[in-house]
Amino acid sequence: MNPDPIPKRIVVVGGGFGGIQFIKQLKNNPHFQITLIDKHNYHTFQPLLYQVASGGLGSDAIAYPYRKIFRKHKNFAFRMAEVQKIEPENNTLQTSIGPINYDILVLGTGSETNFYGMPNLQKWCMELKSIPQALDLRSDILQEFEQAINSANTEERKSLLNFVVVGGGPTGIETAGALAEFKRHVLPHDYPELDADIMQVNLMEAGPRLLPPMSEVASAKSKLYLEQLGVNVMLNTAVKDFDGQTLTLGNGAQMQTHTVLWSAGVKGSLISGLKEESIFKKSRYLVDATNKVSGYQNIYAIGDAAAIVNDATPNGHPMVAQPAIQQGDNLAKNFKAKLAGKAEKPFKYNDLGSMATVGRNRAVVDLPFIKFQGRIAWFVWMFIHLMTLVSFRNRVIVFVNWLWNYVTYERSIRLIVRRFEHKE
Repeated sequence: MNPDPIPKRIVVVGGGFGGIQFIKQLKNNPHFQITLIDKHNYHTFQPLLYQVASGGLGSDAIAYPYRKIFRKHKNFAFRMAEVQKIEPENNTLQTSIGPINYDILVLGTGSETNFYGMPNLQKWCMELKSIPQALDLRSDILQEFEQAINSANTEERKSLLNFVVVGGGPTGIETAGALAEFKRHVLPHDYPELDADIMQVNLMEAGPRLLPPMSEVASAKSKLYLEQLGVNVMLNTAVKDFDGQTLTLGNGAQMQTHTVLWSAGVKGSLISGLKEESIFKKSRYLVDATNKVSGYQNIYAIGDAAAIVNDATPNGHPMVAQPAIQQGDNLAKNFKAKLAGKAEKPFKYNDLGSMATVGRNRAVVDLPFIKFQGRIAWFVWMFIHLMTLVSFRNRVIVFVNWLWNYVTYERSIRLIVRRFEHKE
């Protein structure tokens, strides 16, 4: 044993992909007592949030309680709380349930929506980073249909049924595709009083192509798939302002709409208290190759909140699940290595590829050794996402829902369980 082992009390903030993987690697290790802090009592499988928002899945299909995930971990404790501030000088977190002490702090706080300093967009646009937000978006969409039926004004109906998605990343194209399929397969049957042609789905991307991190082929194919579904794809189109009814574009043009989903950017979700020099571009914690936060010896960050900056990754690793999972895994192994007196290994990202789906039989997959699109890509996308879900129960629920949707063209979970209203 190392004569100076790392302290036992490890506090993990955030139960995302990175935090979950880190804790799993230290299961029942007698040298570590782990406390997980999260403002929710469940882990969320974020890649399928858009399916909850579009009525394809229920929220319980993509969530799983932390206490059940770690039920067999004897060295684990969970506290549902919101962390308000880090006090590194005292090794203390100030939280909504009082102060919590730590010997080692692991920040896996994930990311939040980046509105780039535009307050009106932040106030009026919808977000899709959590289950409550997905349920809000689902309610908002369905409420627009109900309101449109009761409106005798054609222009108001057009505005109510004009949906805008901002951002051409995976979340943007997947949500736009889901809305387009809703228009094709649900609207004519559930809302026969409405003219289906009135509903419009618009996808706006400020850059020259969709899915910027993926290949040119994937970008072009996803655009083609969306257009085949009837989505109005607008490239090189920036959004400047939104007041809840009028969307203003960067070129001054305006569009009447009641629902705008903002998926045009993310930034690390940070907690106050650390030194300014420990923050990279005001959006992520600056960490070294072992994920240690710059300027601190006992604070680490993983996943979306962490930026390992070097020549290969000048802006840090992509803010997606795989870097978070791999960083959580590597950090846990380094803790065990340090305890045994062995050298820590610097993090090395193994890019397993990227994928996105537009709709039924339409997906794009970029793997390190091959790129393909279409029906096979769609089945691969479904299989990977199914196997990545936390529990067997979730996999069964999602599989049954997907099978039912595929056979019937239905998105059956169209419930307004919480009436959504924008905050004035």
